[in-house]
Amino acid sequence: MEHAHKEHPKYMRIFWILLVLTILEVLVALPFLKQMLGQVVTAILLIGMACSKALYVALYFMHLKFEQRTLIVIALTPFIICVFLVLMLLPDLMASARHEGTTAQSQVVDTSH
Repeated sequence: MEHAHKEHPKYMRIFWILLVLTILEVLVALPFLKQMLGQVVTAILLIGMACSKALYVALYFMHLKFEQRTLIVIALTPFIICVFLVLMLLPDLMASARHEGTTAQSQVVDTSH
């Protein structure tokens, strides 16, 4: 009688991948690197790495990789909606940051009278 061989996750491999992604997130968020990359690129990189980590956790530690497709669709739908909403709000956040910069500059009072 032949036994079904189920693929088991390699938890230590996943741990190291998550650790490397976390270290990269911390490095990208450092002020000098954030300034060099720019705010938009930094935000895209951080969102991408956070999504990758969430996907690894969901697939392996929540065992979604080994579950039925229906469960995966149920779990991924809110995730996709969340990513979509964050990306759609990103221009507003950038415009808000630009507006705050111009407001701060316009508040400088000329005292040379």
